[in-house]
Amino acid sequence: MTSLLLQKGRFPKALLAPTVNYILSQQLEDGCIPWYRGDKADPWDHTEAAMGLSIAGQWAAAEHAYQWLADQQRVDGSWWNHYRNNQPVCREKRETNFVAYVATGIWHHYLISGDHSFLLHHWQMVQNAINFVLRYQSVHGEIDWAVDENDCGLNDALLTANSSIAKSLECAINIAVTLGEDARHWVRARTLLVECINHKPERFDRTWESKARYSMDWFYPVLTGVISGEQARARIDSRWSEFVEHNLGCRCVSDEPWVTIAESCELTMALLAIGDHTRAVNLYSWLHQFLDADGGYWMGYQFRDKAIWPEEKTTWTSGAILLAADALTEHTPAAKLFTEVNLLAPSSRASKQGLGV
Repeated sequence: MTSLLLQKGRFPKALLAPTVNYILSQQLEDGCIPWYRGDKADPWDHTEAAMGLSIAGQWAAAEHAYQWLADQQRVDGSWWNHYRNNQPVCREKRETNFVAYVATGIWHHYLISGDHSFLLHHWQMVQNAINFVLRYQSVHGEIDWAVDENDCGLNDALLTANSSIAKSLECAINIAVTLGEDARHWVRARTLLVECINHKPERFDRTWESKARYSMDWFYPVLTGVISGEQARARIDSRWSEFVEHNLGCRCVSDEPWVTIAESCELTMALLAIGDHTRAVNLYSWLHQFLDADGGYWMGYQFRDKAIWPEEKTTWTSGAILLAADALTEHTPAAKLFTEVNLLAPSSRASKQGLGV
């Protein structure tokens, strides 16, 4: 199959069942989901794959994945960037958006499963992770992209990473509100971050060359709801021809002939966020030519050389395929997580009575 046109209520369960099985086949016995068996795992991509399992109804496997994160979390709330055999590959840095993303995964699973005990069980993990990240927020609002082995922030910020953190803060706030916890400090931090992304571009890429050639810097503020409305639509339109290769997908960078499947899925959801359903459906329809016989999706395609590159089928690519399919078909209660901002108000807080918190 080389194309697939999806619409609301038409989740392609039969097509994507092998993709779900592919993620399951790569998950390790302890719950860890590496990029693929024998390769590294990182907290962000591990969570992306786990979200795919939640969408597919593989709740036990998804919960096993989140428990692995809980088991690996450091006392300060962080995780190292990469792991093999439950050991950090290196201890040079911890990326803040990797740490924050657990909140997105936990909230996503709760939206689908409705399991309050799951949310309560992982509250401390989420709280510790988000509080760690916010230690590295400046008075201007941006958050250092990484932290070194001595717990020092690396004194610069990435637009894509900060946009991802903004979505994670939204999810963390919703978790806190649902559990009756005080989230006012997180609300203030998110407000400051969103204002920085929208109005202080000079706070990003201060010590290196601009990352504007990366497509994620283009669409991530839209995907995460940091930029919305007419401004978001204008942003997507302004560089569409620069990043999107017709009948293939979204380039990783504007000046290289390489499309990636996961970024194309994320752009699909960004299009839905601006109400551009037609382009979202078309873009997603191009990606299934990269589905392999075992259910995994190839990571990318180098179209100048007409070659799959790299020859890797990452679990997080499969997770992104499932997330985009859910967003297009509204298959689960979490379908709009990346297409809308939905901050719960303090009045929606659950009573603490009986929660044990």
